Amino acid sequence: MKMKFYLMVSFFLIILLSLSACSLQQTKEDRSWLKVKERGKLIVATETGFAPFTFKTLVNSKDTIVGSDIEMVNEIAKDLGVSVEYKEMSFDNVLATVQSGQADIGISGISITKERQKSFLFSTGYYTAKTKLIVPKNKLNTYTNFDDFAGKDIASQKGSIQENIAKETFSKSNIVSLPQISEMIVELKQDKVDGVLLEEPIAKAYVEKNPTLAISDIDLPSKDSDSYGILLPKHSKSLRNKINKALEPMIKTGKIDQLIESAFKLSINQ
Repeated sequence: MKMKFYLMVSFFLIILLSLSACSLQQTKEDRSWLKVKERGKLIVATETGFAPFTFKTLVNSKDTIVGSDIEMVNEIAKDLGVSVEYKEMSFDNVLATVQSGQADIGISGISITKERQKSFLFSTGYYTAKTKLIVPKNKLNTYTNFDDFAGKDIASQKGSIQENIAKETFSKSNIVSLPQISEMIVELKQDKVDGVLLEEPIAKAYVEKNPTLAISDIDLPSKDSDSYGILLPKHSKSLRNKINKALEPMIKTGKIDQLIESAFKLSINQ
């Protein structure tokens, strides 16, 4: 009889603990939006070498973070009724900062992948881009297939999808992972690397500004997903729901594409 009693007590304790854990988990998830609302400010981690999505330019003689991702988040924040604080850092630190909860969201043309979804939440995908290879213009006819890059150096941004594509696609090449896109372009122009992998809008922006460079015709495979999304910590469902609600009409009306086009023109006229 006592054994039955103890078993029943243990059973109910397990249920109670499970319910408490679920409740705590739900509270943690729900507070992601409440935290932003109570603070009155959305804290955003971003990298600024990713034109036309995120980059810097002079506005009223002041160095300012601009780009289509920036304008998109400004619109979202306006819809949510909060201000925005941008924190500038390297791309790999954007991921770490969001994961640690030091920023509410991360932006900078961040691709939605299965691997990242294990550690983060993402908004609805708002833009899809292909990966392109930039080479010196005078070597366009030299590099016509993957075998031509055997033993050559291919640069990609550290922590990006292009880094994975480079490793898997250019298996006979040396992959050089660098923290900043601007550094990759300098290395290419100085013949320290033979090619640079970038997403198409970014590749176009850099080629427009650098007439000695060109985009190769070599077709590159996609990796996981080519869609960009706003990055959030894993337990931020309530904030994600608010962001998706604000983002949806911007996608449907073509507002995102308009922002990218405007930012592209700004980036090449700097």
